[in-house]
Amino acid sequence: MSLLIPRLSAQIRRSLEEGVHPGDLLELLDRLDDREKEGLLDLLSDAEVAALIQEMEQFEQVSLFRLLRRERAPAVLKTMASDDAVDLLGELSAGETAALLPLVDDDTAKFSGLLKYPEESAGGIMTTEYISLPADLPVEEAISRLREIAPQAETIYYVFVVDEENRLTGVLSLRDLIAAPDGTPLKEIMRRNVISVNAVVDQEEVARVVARYDLLAVPVVDESDHLLGIITFDDIIDVLEQEATEDIYRLAGAGEVTGVELMEAPAFRVAWHRTPWLLLSMLGGIMAGYIMSVYESTLESILVLAFFIPVIMDMGGNVSTQSSTIFVRGIATGEIEGKEIWRYFIREVKVGLFMGVLFGLLVAVAALLWRGNPALGLVVGISMTATISLATIIGTLVPLFFHQVKIDPAITSGPLVTTIKDITGLLIYFWMATLFLDYLC
Repeated sequence: MSLLIPRLSAQIRRSLEEGVHPGDLLELLDRLDDREKEGLLDLLSDAEVAALIQEMEQFEQVSLFRLLRRERAPAVLKTMASDDAVDLLGELSAGETAALLPLVDDDTAKFSGLLKYPEESAGGIMTTEYISLPADLPVEEAISRLREIAPQAETIYYVFVVDEENRLTGVLSLRDLIAAPDGTPLKEIMRRNVISVNAVVDQEEVARVVARYDLLAVPVVDESDHLLGIITFDDIIDVLEQEATEDIYRLAGAGEVTGVELMEAPAFRVAWHRTPWLLLSMLGGIMAGYIMSVYESTLESILVLAFFIPVIMDMGGNVSTQSSTIFVRGIATGEIEGKEIWRYFIREVKVGLFMGVLFGLLVAVAALLWRGNPALGLVVGISMTATISLATIIGTLVPLFFHQVKIDPAITSGPLVTTIKDITGLLIYFWMATLFLDYLC
């Protein structure tokens, strides 16, 4: 074995003992190939391996976990937090998961229960390492129990109060518990209006709840309010990053490359994900070219019309992109929902009209001063006004339609909105030019 491996093992162990965050040690692993990583894992304890795995991205977790010896993998899995362990199991093949579950003994039922929930649901990201106590328990006994079970809990900042059937009835903070006098039952100091989420709720909705109420953790319940687990703030940060990344990829029409690090994604796979939207853009360009060919005689008669095509197309494209991006963002954050959607749409139409009139006047004056033809200024100005106004409608209406039919609106933005805007913008411009053709000559 290379002398580098024992040195790295000693460095990792020393760093963990000194309180260095495991995430800061991952770059040490990047120096090694798979064979060297296997040797390093053999020198680390189960807890140390689990700490490193939990700080990795999921695709990295799977790669490192598969390097563990078969007889050791269940022990490392049991050492991990339940939500991280279930996420890891979800990334393994069905055969690997089926082989591992019987080997984790008492945790088999727990892991199996968590695996039944969709990966991106509240149940799929929750952990079962939480603190729950009965409502009649006095404060001093609660503190004593807290000391016993705190090392196994994901967080101790919230204590959840349950009844005999494990139904969630209240919550109190660690501060509430410490400040209360001895002898006080928990039911007298707990808050009964508990913010919770159902296990089948999408993780995006969980993130909204945590952000809206500034929670460090949110309890997860079933239809009968039985406490199933909790979702902590660090998991919500991961959800926000994941959802934001998905939306950015989709808004750009680049698809989503999952399962690999961004810089490690194969070129062919990246190209494959981007191709469908680029094909759509190409078809839109061909359609725009066809429209220009239909009005070829108009262009030949008044060549100056071609000079203003780029500015009208660019302004329409920018406006439609702004509208669609803001709308999709509002939907994703929950800022635009319910009746507010149509109210926002009406406001966006007004915004488009204001901007259309403003830039229409500006480009009309520019055309008039440049070419000295009032009719040209009128055609360009009206076309700019109509194109910008319509661009705001398209930029909002297209993602709004897909949102109403339960399709992620982020998928439709970008190339689709731009393609529709280009075609309609050209039609408006050449129709106006044809209408005033006698005055342009």
